[in-house]
Amino acid sequence: MANIEKAKDIQEEHRATPTSPGPELEKRFAVDTVHSDEAMTVLANYDGAIFGIREDLELTGNRYSMASSIFYLGFIGGAYPASQLAQRYPIERVAAGLVLVWGICLLSTAACQSWQGLYAQRLFLGFLEAGVSPIFMLIVGQFYRKDEQALMMGVWYSASGAHNWFFGAMEIYVYRRRSHGYTIGLCHLFFLPPDPIRAKGFDERERYIAVARLRVNNSGVRNKHFKKQQIFELLVDEKFWLVLVMGYLSMIAAAPVNSFVPIIVAGFGFNTLNTLLLLSPAGIVAGSLILGETYMPYKFPRMRTYVIFVCELTTIFAALLLWLLPRSALGGLLFGCYILCGFSGGWGILMGLSIANAAGYTKRAASLSGIYIGYCLVQFTGPSLFQSQDAPRYKPGFMAVVITSAVSALLSVVYRLVCIWDNKHRDKVGTVEAFEHAYEDDVTDKKV
Repeated sequence: MANIEKAKDIQEEHRATPTSPGPELEKRFAVDTVHSDEAMTVLANYDGAIFGIREDLELTGNRYSMASSIFYLGFIGGAYPASQLAQRYPIERVAAGLVLVWGICLLSTAACQSWQGLYAQRLFLGFLEAGVSPIFMLIVGQFYRKDEQALMMGVWYSASGAHNWFFGAMEIYVYRRRSHGYTIGLCHLFFLPPDPIRAKGFDERERYIAVARLRVNNSGVRNKHFKKQQIFELLVDEKFWLVLVMGYLSMIAAAPVNSFVPIIVAGFGFNTLNTLLLLSPAGIVAGSLILGETYMPYKFPRMRTYVIFVCELTTIFAALLLWLLPRSALGGLLFGCYILCGFSGGWGILMGLSIANAAGYTKRAASLSGIYIGYCLVQFTGPSLFQSQDAPRYKPGFMAVVITSAVSALLSVVYRLVCIWDNKHRDKVGTVEAFEHAYEDDVTDKKV
């Protein structure tokens, strides 16, 4: 309870002094470095498809798909332990430890001599990486207001796109590409700000600004106590299940983006070098799309579900191009490959919604873990839709992407209607959303 008491003390000491937007802006943090490094895990298979990993490790038949899927099986196993560690122990130390061991494990990719060894390495890699994104989302929830959180998720994913472009274009050797994750783990041990209460470099006045600006979130200051009541509330929250299903359906498109686009482009008849050059702009396009998509709801309030809908339409359009265009239409097919990742911006906004609409620290942590388990399930099952006999066009897979993205788009409309109904019901019964002490008392939107 130390953080809660400290938050109350800080607010009582400085409550009489008003804050202004200028100092607030100075106290915001960007925590996108590790998420951009997470892209290296995907690139291990992504670039490997171009440079012969399938032949070298005998990834024949559907073994290549399973090499992508098994990573997320480990992810599922590691999600709950990571969330518990992050709640019970200093979150910056947990994050640093995970990233350190994750970097060492990623280095071991070069030592894999068979497909069995690759399977084992990627299973353990997924187990270690399970805590990275949820932990950093929890940190975002401790520093940013609701209207800022979706944009910060976009910054993360746009950083991944830029990182993919940089290393894809330069193609620095494997050892340099992967060993720097180890160094970044050490940096986060010493420099990662876990929450406004314990962030280094703040005086008491600045801590008050960082804490006070988040009271509107009603999301609860970080504490180490697991509250079962908040878990029960989450399980009957229809918004949680809607986000879970939307995320699952929209991320079906991640399978071709993460693993099969290089095979598709190489199937156009290009050699290794030209395939790599043609894929290089994809990172910039992805980063720009994601950043633009998540900036829109930040600039224009109450637009998040509309932007999610448009993101899904972008992916549907790209999948239709890759499904229906003739092989001779190389320009259109490449364009489809570049914009297929349009769903990623919607995923970032969904993560922002899951934080913004889940008050209470335990509820928010459990919500993120649950959504990431759904994310892992779709990453595990999604590649199975892209069978080796369908290469390089994968028409059945892209048909599935069109259908699931369309359903996800419709569910975003349902989510909006549910939120409108909840708000009207709250107004009708006279419940005030920003009730007093919600942040420092760590209660949910239903005061559990």
